[in-house]
Amino acid sequence: MKHTHSFEYEILDHWNELSNDEQQLVKQANIAADAAYAPYSNFHVGASVLLNDGTIIKGNNQENIAYPSGLCAERVALFYVGANYPNAIVKTLVVVAKGDLVKAEDCISPCGACRQVIAQSEYRQKEPIRLILVAQNGKTFIFNQAADLLVFPFGMED
Repeated sequence: MKHTHSFEYEILDHWNELSNDEQQLVKQANIAADAAYAPYSNFHVGASVLLNDGTIIKGNNQENIAYPSGLCAERVALFYVGANYPNAIVKTLVVVAKGDLVKAEDCISPCGACRQVIAQSEYRQKEPIRLILVAQNGKTFIFNQAADLLVFPFGMED
C-alpha cells in the first residue's frame, strides 16, 4: 500500500512582510543568536517562542567541546518553556542563524532532535506550533505545524 504525505508552507521574500508581532519575534531571535555560545562552529542560532499570554522566550545554541553535549537553540527555548511555564501554550517558534555553514538564502531548518522536541511540545499542549524559519538574507519560510517538518515523530500516538 502506497501512502502520500503532503504539506503546505509559505515563503516570503523577507521577514518584514510578517505581522508586527512576528517581526518582534524575529528581532528577539536575532538578539538570541548574537548571544549564542558557538566557539567551535561559529554558527550562531537563535530561537524565540511566543506563548499564549504574549510572553516571549529566547534560546540560543550552546556548544560544548565534548560534542554532543551542546544544545540547539530550539530545544533551549522549548525546554525553558516546559520548565518555567509548564501550562503555557507555545503559539509560534522563530529560528534564525548566522554563520558560514549555509548560504545566506538557505532555509535554516531544525535538526531531527529539535523536530522531535517540537512535535512532542505540540503533543503535550494538544495544539500545533507555527514555525517561522528565517534565512540570513531575510527570506522566510513558514510552516503550520511540526508534522510539516517531521513526518513520523517518535512514539507519542503509536
